[in-house]
Amino acid sequence: MIASNPQRFCARDERRPHPYCPVAKTPELPCPWPEGPPGSPGNAVGHQQCAIIRFVSDTATSHDALTRRAERLEYATIGWNIGEAVLTIALGSVAASLALIGFGTVSVVEVFASGVVVWHLRPSHPAEDAARERRALRLTAYAFAVLGTVLAVAAVNDLVSGRRADESFWGIVYLAITAVVMFALAVAKRRTAAQLDSAPLRAEATLTFLDGVLSTSTLVGLALNAYVGWWWADPAAALIVAFAAFGEARENYEASAKR
Repeated sequence: MIASNPQRFCARDERRPHPYCPVAKTPELPCPWPEGPPGSPGNAVGHQQCAIIRFVSDTATSHDALTRRAERLEYATIGWNIGEAVLTIALGSVAASLALIGFGTVSVVEVFASGVVVWHLRPSHPAEDAARERRALRLTAYAFAVLGTVLAVAAVNDLVSGRRADESFWGIVYLAITAVVMFALAVAKRRTAAQLDSAPLRAEATLTFLDGVLSTSTLVGLALNAYVGWWWADPAAALIVAFAAFGEARENYEASAKR
């Protein structure tokens, strides 16, 4: 009588699942019943079916959890960079520091890149995945290119004009905090991107890492200018970061063309 109506047991209260189908709780997936006594071929087939259901369910749950983690990381990045843009531009205006103003402007670029990744993480039809990933990589490449251009123009202008930035104690403190936050976010994003196998998230993690590098270089540049008089250290470091950004822009654009 039990074997004649297996679905009745599969639909039981989840607190008392049938021992043969402990994870078959998803309505759209069938709950197979082992045909035959334990040890028989039919029984083995039933256990294999239950194992497949368990694997698919666990994989879907893991992917959803990773996607939610990636979204939280991107929202944290967006929130931090919006505050960063407002604060560093304000501090830079008070101290007449183009380095801080330029750093705040760069934060806007990363807000855009993070927004692209959030859009890419949204559910879509499987047939659209390749096109969405290609578009996300291309938009991220544009963000890298804008970042490199802004940094290169500001750095060359500072080196040619010999402009000396006024030191800002609170600007230096904030840049130190930002460097720690950006490096931590970059590591978390890179790990999540590897688990999700997400190229756009991996690329944006690199942009976050470069933001951390830029924070550090701007911090060192302002400190060297304030205490050693090396006014050229900040624009020189910014120029190096600009070249790295151009390289990432090229790599992401080429990757998008191969999708």
